Amino acid sequence: MMPILNADMVNVIQRAILSFVATVNDDGSPNLSPKASLVARDDALFFADIASPTTVENIRKNPGISINVVDVFARRGYRFNGAASLLPVGDLDREFVAEWVRRTNGPDYPVNHVVRIDVREALPLFSPAYRFGEGASEEVLREVYMAKYGVRDRD
Repeated sequence: MMPILNADMVNVIQRAILSFVATVNDDGSPNLSPKASLVARDDALFFADIASPTTVENIRKNPGISINVVDVFARRGYRFNGAASLLPVGDLDREFVAEWVRRTNGPDYPVNHVVRIDVREALPLFSPAYRFGEGASEEVLREVYMAKYGVRDRD
């Protein structure tokens, strides 16, 4: 089976930092939860449950999940759809993600669970600016949106 995740997807996940995870509540309504712990590893996605009890409960009842990751400056990203599962204590991927969270955020961050997403579909997301903006390119949009957000490029 061909890998679904490619280098650009991993790069966008790393650059964007923040992603949004959608699960389904008992009443069928959507539950949208921000995540700053999304990582790609071995053609799967993972995130830590730091403070997301509703997301975890939803996954226990219905593994269907959708994740949006968008680089706000490049105005593009991906939607990942798949099935989520909670990793057991002692699982190597769970330990990898937990250590990454602690290294990135500090030892005070709890990792209550680690969720694995087996990606079934990865769809590109593009701002309408790519389609309707005259001469729009990632470089141009990055410059425009960094200025809109008041962010300067690191020299």
